[in-house]
Amino acid sequence: MRVPAFRRFVLASLVSATGSAMAPLALAYAVIGQGGGTGSLGVVLATNSLPTIVLTVVGGVLADRLSRSRILFLGNLLAALAQGVLAALVATEHATTASIAGCGFVSGIAVAFTAPAATGAVGQIVAAEHLQQANALLRLPGNAVKVLGPVAAGVLVAAGGPAWALSWDAVSFLVAALLLLGLRLSSPVTTGGLLAGLKGGWSGFRSRTWLWTYTAAGTVVVAAWLAGFQLLGPVIAAGHYAGARSWGLVQGAFALGLLAGTVVCLRWKPYRLLAVAVATGGALCLPPLALGLGLALPWVLLGAVLAGVGLDIAIVAWTTALQQHVPQDELGRMSAMNGVGERVAVPLGYLATALAAHALADRTMLLVCAGAIAVATVLNLCVRDVYRVIRR
Repeated sequence: MRVPAFRRFVLASLVSATGSAMAPLALAYAVIGQGGGTGSLGVVLATNSLPTIVLTVVGGVLADRLSRSRILFLGNLLAALAQGVLAALVATEHATTASIAGCGFVSGIAVAFTAPAATGAVGQIVAAEHLQQANALLRLPGNAVKVLGPVAAGVLVAAGGPAWALSWDAVSFLVAALLLLGLRLSSPVTTGGLLAGLKGGWSGFRSRTWLWTYTAAGTVVVAAWLAGFQLLGPVIAAGHYAGARSWGLVQGAFALGLLAGTVVCLRWKPYRLLAVAVATGGALCLPPLALGLGLALPWVLLGAVLAGVGLDIAIVAWTTALQQHVPQDELGRMSAMNGVGERVAVPLGYLATALAAHALADRTMLLVCAGAIAVATVLNLCVRDVYRVIRR
């Protein structure tokens, strides 16, 4: 925090996190407000995720060739424009499913370019020995906002409609863009065009066994987690617990675990970074397992807290390992290729659940999801290269 550029980066992350925490609820009610239902919301969410899947690798190539601070500035500016237009459409009651999806598509493009640049930017700002603490500090405000943001969004939407929350999201992106413009990070020293960058990135990704095996296992883990917790969790809570009240407690417990995991990462510096990331990420199997077994709510809450702690430790340890073991001129592409796997898992998990819904009971599918997370974790821990990625 003594580094001025890092303080600026943290402040930008905090400001944009406040808007991003409100946006999902506001977006859902914007779709409902113009007469849309589940199908319309699904179209909007799919349209938002499509460009991040297709363009993230291109964003990684550019992050290894251009100034990352300039990419972050332009990406946040584009997101501010998209959310501002959306807020105006909703406020004037001219929003349609198509227009909302179009704004979401533009926002998805912004994410595709800013996500790889952000990972590399931290490595340029902070010394290697402080990377883990820097990554943890960056996650701290976002995790804190996840606890309060949805509540604030609910109050704001109830009082004045979704346009107000969407307007704040646009303003937060604009403020973050202006803060990031002041970083003025130099461009990585690279040669060759876009196609050569893509080929070189794929070659580097494939040659690192620890990287592609972690990405493959992570795709399975994320898909099973989204299907088991995000999709089936509310359904089970409605049928076997106290409905929305119980599910709100579970979500709060998970957010609390994320915060606790961040605090752990500020103090604990594991030596085998990647092995710790793999093992702690396996804790995501606990909430689906508890729900699938029909355990009492306190056990589900405990599983959610432990899953949150494990996930945040895994993210910080993984990001630190990537930044320490990948050269700066490849970091954007390696981060992007890992990110593609996680983003592909979103439609994959939902689609697999939809196909299995006719053949399996909800609780059985939850147990399958928990088992898939556990098996993927164990198989990844069997990869010898995982234990060679150590703290430097």
